[in-house]
Amino acid sequence: MGKTSQIVPVLQAGGGNLSAASASKPIATLSEPVLRHLKNIFSSLSENKEGLSPTQAATFLNEIQKVGDTRRELGLPDDGHIAFDQFLKYTASPAFSALAPAGGHDLSFPLSNYYISSSHNTYLTGNQLYGRSTIDGYKNVLLRGCRCIEIDVWDGGHATNNGEAASAIETESKTKYLRRLPQMFSSRNTGGIDRRLSEPSSPAPEASDKSDLLQPPLTTASSRIEPRVLHGHTLTREISFREVCIAVRQSAFATRSSDLPVIVSLEVHAGLEQQEMMVEIMREVWSDVLVDNNDVECDVEALPSPGELCNKILVKVKYVSPTNPASESAGNPSEPLELVMSSGSTSGSESISSAKGEKKKKSKVIAALSQLGVYTRAYHFSDLSQPEASIPTHVFSVSETALLRLHEVHAPVLFEHNRKYFMRTYPHGLRVSSTNLDPSVYWRKGVQMVALNWQKWDEGMMLNEGMFAGEGGWVLKPKAYRSTSSKTGSAGIPGTPNVEPISYKTLNLKITAFAGQDIPLPEGDDDPKRFHPYLKCELHVEKAEEKSRDSTENGGKSRGNKHKCQTRSQKGINPDFQGDVLEFAGVERVVEELSFLRFKIRDDEIGKDDLAAWACIRLDRLRNGYRFLHLMDTKGMETNGIILVKINKAWT
Repeated sequence: MGKTSQIVPVLQAGGGNLSAASASKPIATLSEPVLRHLKNIFSSLSENKEGLSPTQAATFLNEIQKVGDTRRELGLPDDGHIAFDQFLKYTASPAFSALAPAGGHDLSFPLSNYYISSSHNTYLTGNQLYGRSTIDGYKNVLLRGCRCIEIDVWDGGHATNNGEAASAIETESKTKYLRRLPQMFSSRNTGGIDRRLSEPSSPAPEASDKSDLLQPPLTTASSRIEPRVLHGHTLTREISFREVCIAVRQSAFATRSSDLPVIVSLEVHAGLEQQEMMVEIMREVWSDVLVDNNDVECDVEALPSPGELCNKILVKVKYVSPTNPASESAGNPSEPLELVMSSGSTSGSESISSAKGEKKKKSKVIAALSQLGVYTRAYHFSDLSQPEASIPTHVFSVSETALLRLHEVHAPVLFEHNRKYFMRTYPHGLRVSSTNLDPSVYWRKGVQMVALNWQKWDEGMMLNEGMFAGEGGWVLKPKAYRSTSSKTGSAGIPGTPNVEPISYKTLNLKITAFAGQDIPLPEGDDDPKRFHPYLKCELHVEKAEEKSRDSTENGGKSRGNKHKCQTRSQKGINPDFQGDVLEFAGVERVVEELSFLRFKIRDDEIGKDDLAAWACIRLDRLRNGYRFLHLMDTKGMETNGIILVKINKAWT
């Protein structure tokens, strides 16, 4: 196996690693506005200059901070008065963060009882039509906490070694391709094409060289042509399947927080011979970390738990019955196969036709490859009553729009299916600029794998960061969303069926904004004097359309979200928000584990107010009391920016 260059792990948001890391860091210095407000807060809590008495400290910790009288854990003295410098030490510690640490990870439930941080078209770093493909895309998302990646595999092919000629061909092809776009999509009633192809995307680590832009044939030392990875029928550039597998092996379990299983979702467009190479390569490169059918009993009656599969790679691939292998059903291997409907990225298995024009729904996946899908077998989705819908290991992949339409008609059946079995959803094909859907809409429907474009910084990726903060890419579903009310003893032993109803609550939330410090400027700005920041809060809860089963198209986003409010704008990177209050009163039917509060710092200016910084916290992880909110920049990178707030969160 060839060696590839190692990269330095990138601490970037998306999969939850950054939020947890930022919240655990102490704060070294405080700005004048922040320090002034802390002095006023301390004075309001204490009765005299000696500081907080034991009674006042207990009241502060129990009734305001809602943490109980745990002074030793907070670094405060066990008894006696608490002086201001001791109070400041507490505020600078991780215990003062608005984000609570992730709870103890219970990894004993079946795999389908968890939400899994998932990536769509992982190899792309830009848009879906001619964005750059790179092996480092896999390293990047895995190091950020992603646990389900996608690999689109095609037959290896030849590319020109003439750089100038290849560049000219690529430019001409790109121009022709873009001219054809209106005709390609004009017959589809999907709300129009996302035309923002030129928007910048999230930075991924740079590839070690530029060779992936114009590659020679993908060969090994023996000069055989091996499978390649690319977005088919577009101008995206190819990369080597072997090199992707090596990158996955190097990065999947490279950090202390990343020992939980990784699911590799294969989209197989390669021919039979190249599929044999795929099996060979995966077994060679992944070796002992691959969950192989040779090590597992054929008939799986119940899914194992993530805890039983730590440091393991699971392959999700189309299932082929041993009695109907591809070698028997794919016709004459020498005849070219025409793709009629692609799997995964279009919600189903594939139909193929031979050059003679015969069109039948036939498998094009060989048995040896199919059998690597031990616990995650992909089946073509027709409806929720099809026989495969009760197979413990099945996975249905359904596009975002198809899933919403399914919910409109069969909401209870869909929810019950997703309690027990895997479902994956992915962005609609017309999101050509790699925008994302709202994942929380699909999580609330029980969908375990909501695949997102990690190269795009938008609402979807912010919510993904909030969901998986410090969770290692796997989050146990709320009780009512699980298949079982008891844990699995071991693989193959079902738990007690779950009959618990969803527990809805009414939320009353008030955020008091005091001051901020070291707020990053919007991208492209360099003058703090012209920066006029304000804090905007958005509450992401179940929308009216979801409750009534009305259409929730537009990526699941409500067109009239009333759960937004903002402070007045201030000046500079150390703004004083003067105690502005943002309130969400009487918000009904909230499931706190699947609801989020998104904080955004925007620049008040003429026209569109540019985003400067943000944070996103799941409501069950949002701490009460006086807190520091740690901010990330517009590319999901860590900053020194913080905001001093007071959070009053109450449930009825």
